[in-house]
Amino acid sequence: MSATALVLILVAAIAHATWNLLSKQASASGATSFVWLMALLGTVLYAPVVAVALLLSPPRLTGEAWIFLIGTGLLQVGYFLFLQTGYSRGDLSLVYPVGRGSGALLAALAGIVLLGERPGPAGLAGIALVVLGVLMLGARGASRGPAPPGDTGPGEPGHAGSPGEATLGDVSPRATGPATARTATITRDQPRPAPRAGLRALGFALVTGLFIATYTLWDKYAVSTLGVPPLLQGYASLPVMVLVIAPFALRERPRTSRVWRGYRRQVAGAAVLSPLAYILVLIALSFTAVAAVAPAREVSVLAGVLLGRTMLGEERLAWRLAAAMAVAAGIICIAVG
Repeated sequence: MSATALVLILVAAIAHATWNLLSKQASASGATSFVWLMALLGTVLYAPVVAVALLLSPPRLTGEAWIFLIGTGLLQVGYFLFLQTGYSRGDLSLVYPVGRGSGALLAALAGIVLLGERPGPAGLAGIALVVLGVLMLGARGASRGPAPPGDTGPGEPGHAGSPGEATLGDVSPRATGPATARTATITRDQPRPAPRAGLRALGFALVTGLFIATYTLWDKYAVSTLGVPPLLQGYASLPVMVLVIAPFALRERPRTSRVWRGYRRQVAGAAVLSPLAYILVLIALSFTAVAAVAPAREVSVLAGVLLGRTMLGEERLAWRLAAAMAVAAGIICIAVG
């Protein structure tokens, strides 16, 4: 692998972990409003890049290709909403590695069952390592011991957060009543998940992984079989997400406005970094073998755990880092095996 490719992949990995950190910081704001604003801004920012690419090399899209362009957006809606909901109930260092690891695991299993693929010893070892890492996180990483007074998880009575991060309370008039809706304000508290909330977060992370596996196989077919340009396939999800989520986000205009005012930096950062991470990988893939690119990307799993500790003060660093290393090693083995 060339030094240029390595730099591109590492920057992409850090960008991917960073936008997940930003999503976690805004997780108490409400998944629908945050995801819609992020997709809307991303659509606008990257439209010129995609337009220039299409003008320089116009694609020939079949009817089936259009189905796959729309379908990837629908899958991404599920992915982002379940991911954001998982972050509202659990730590970044729990949800991120489980989502990434289970996605790679399920994609590999689908390849075996549906496509008749036969992984070698390295691939089988990778599957075992991912399962081990997820079980480690589920056994100890999802629990934090007895919840302290007032720490009952976001959205539950008696919830209290830890200082240091800006969050937004539930400001939906239907959910809180008119009085609470009028007085709801942005606080400086980041929710600290309770034990049961951590287990729920694990469930949301696993469903997120299911969406990752599904859109991975979906996009692979679109790009490799139907000939859809990778940049267009990656971008198409953004406007589709905007259209699908718009009725719900606009119905809650006060909430959406408060999310923008309170989490503008997180929305903008995620809107820029999420597509950028994918584009950088595509550039690296244009002159580097997939077998070299895929494993190097998984440094993002370790970066996510470290960011959770250093930026959010999340606990159980040693255990979660060991589990994340098992997940990352497993993904690497799956990619090369």
